[in-house]
Amino acid sequence: MIATLVPRLRHLARRFLAATRARFARWTQPFPLALAAGAAADAARSRSDLLLENALLRHQLLVLGHTAKRPRLTVADRGLLVLLASRLRTWADALVIVRPETVLHWHRQGFRLFWRWQSTPGAPTGRIPAETVALIRRLAAENHLWGADRIRGELLKLDVQASKRTIQKYMRSARPRRPAGHSWSAFMHNHAEAIWACDFLPLTDLCFRPLYAFFVIALGSRRVVHVGVTRHPTDAWVTQQLREATPFGEAPGFLIRDHDGKYGPRFDRLAAASGIRVLRTPVRAPSANATCARFLGSVRRTCSPRSARMSRTSMMPGRTGGSVRPSRGDRRRWTKDLWAQDALSPGRSWAVSITIIVVPRDRSANLIGAAA
Repeated sequence: MIATLVPRLRHLARRFLAATRARFARWTQPFPLALAAGAAADAARSRSDLLLENALLRHQLLVLGHTAKRPRLTVADRGLLVLLASRLRTWADALVIVRPETVLHWHRQGFRLFWRWQSTPGAPTGRIPAETVALIRRLAAENHLWGADRIRGELLKLDVQASKRTIQKYMRSARPRRPAGHSWSAFMHNHAEAIWACDFLPLTDLCFRPLYAFFVIALGSRRVVHVGVTRHPTDAWVTQQLREATPFGEAPGFLIRDHDGKYGPRFDRLAAASGIRVLRTPVRAPSANATCARFLGSVRRTCSPRSARMSRTSMMPGRTGGSVRPSRGDRRRWTKDLWAQDALSPGRSWAVSITIIVVPRDRSANLIGAAA
């Protein structure tokens, strides 16, 4: 009985496998409708696209014919696939042996290799002729106000090629050295107790109106000597701020400021009369007045603009007076008393107190103004 059962089971297994293969072949066979749709899509494409797709497929067949198990692509094969894929719009659908991400990776590698080859420095050029060196030194010696860019431009007019670094190299030996002296940092360190710095901090109130805060800081103690707020920082107003910051002859030896047009001739005359030597910072040199710049940046970052609340009279332009004095406590507080002239009712003055409370960042920061 067992001898007859085993052959029958084998026969049934073979029939089951044959039926499964036949059904799988029917499932994987393309439908006539899909073939017709593909043929219609190919008919609508251009001849160049079809030729490029055929070339891409043919090259993949050649690669498969060269290898028995796993296709191995050489550098030439990768370059050709990348070139054909860059010219064909539907290149991703024509890939069989590799994925589209692989072709994109090859393209990025080729791009990096190309620009690395482009960035490779060439052979170093020889030294410039002695006549060119003599000409550079002559131009630098006879024209003390000319820089390397100007001399290079003059040489280009004579069809003489020279880089900026080469011109700077030979300019140093042609011009006399500057007299030795203290640097700016050494001067600031040695005379810090006698130096004040001033600058403007532009602000905006809740009604989007501009405000200008004028700060005077002592560099030796990092103390805020004077604070003034106005909408119209004229020469007369800035001069009055300097006069109020130096009462009873308390004046520094040096005052650092920038080239702002708000500092007019009255400001310079008052500083000279008070025995103050005004030092203007160089153009585009923020490090020359770094202490004041850092303080203004700290005020801008710490005091949130959304917490600024000031009264109407504190916005009025006019003469100001008072002093800045710190109070005790864990918070740092500066109080400024302002006397502003009311523009709507001439002859009437308003006493305004502006208190700037700077609290550590993790708690709060408010700029409060209230009319007294």
